[in-house]
Amino acid sequence: MIKAEDLTKHFDTFVAVEGVSFHVQAGEVMVLLGPNGAGKTTTVRMLTSILVPTRGRAFINGYDAVQQADQVRLSIGVLTEHHGLYGRMNAEEYLDFYGQLYRLDAHTRKTRSSSLLERFGLENAYRKRLGEYSKGMRQKLALVRALLHDPPVLLLDEPTSAMDPESARMVRDAIVSLRSKDRAILLCTHNLVEAEELADKVAIIRQGSILMCDTPARLKSTLLGPVEFQATLAADLDGWLPDLPPGVKLIGKGHNWLRFQVDHPEVTNPILLRQMLENRLQVITFQEAPRSLEQAYLAAVTQADEGIQND
Repeated sequence: MIKAEDLTKHFDTFVAVEGVSFHVQAGEVMVLLGPNGAGKTTTVRMLTSILVPTRGRAFINGYDAVQQADQVRLSIGVLTEHHGLYGRMNAEEYLDFYGQLYRLDAHTRKTRSSSLLERFGLENAYRKRLGEYSKGMRQKLALVRALLHDPPVLLLDEPTSAMDPESARMVRDAIVSLRSKDRAILLCTHNLVEAEELADKVAIIRQGSILMCDTPARLKSTLLGPVEFQATLAADLDGWLPDLPPGVKLIGKGHNWLRFQVDHPEVTNPILLRQMLENRLQVITFQEAPRSLEQAYLAAVTQADEGIQND
């Protein structure tokens, strides 16, 4: 559905994006994660055919972004940092105008506009001039516009920026719903909590290049090492230390807790628990220690910086 092959964009001597490749399938959310200026927006502009790549190719729903730009634009819903709202129009007029550009008939324009405005809590502001909308309202209306023609592919650049928590939750729920309807979604953000909640896979981009691309779980495993588990006990340890099975390392200990690093938890955790119970330890909880995408992201950036210094 979304495919980038060696996408590269140079502006004279400045390298904005270099050798970016990835693939987003139907029913999948990929997060392009990186700081401002990393190349996220430039990548999206090449995917939408706004920018012609210096090198490489992009495909949307099977269409070449350069050679078949018209078909690409009808196949995508785009939310960018610049919304392009017309302040003198109201929402009803604005969506009707865009619906005509998307070649929707009058009945479809009206029913889809009404449904989407209600979905995002704008049904009572549809005749209010867009110049009077708050930042959050403008963001939601831009998202309504992106969804109006029911596209199979969505390219969303910071979709919840400027939104209050309730509106941001509404948008995240909508993204989850769209994924379940087999939409291919590329989400650009530097919001790590949002990325971890929504992503099927994450591409970490820095200085125009992708450092790593994988599922959040595999990124954490690769960058942070084996999974960690913590056992909380009902009483003090009294100096007891377990005879650990292969692939398990004790990495922390308190008066009533133990933390282990585990290579193959599906195999070794039952053995470890059995050992503790056989030694009459009352285990209250035994659970995976939380590790965030933020930790993995920072580890990837640190590795990249160290590599540059070593070069």
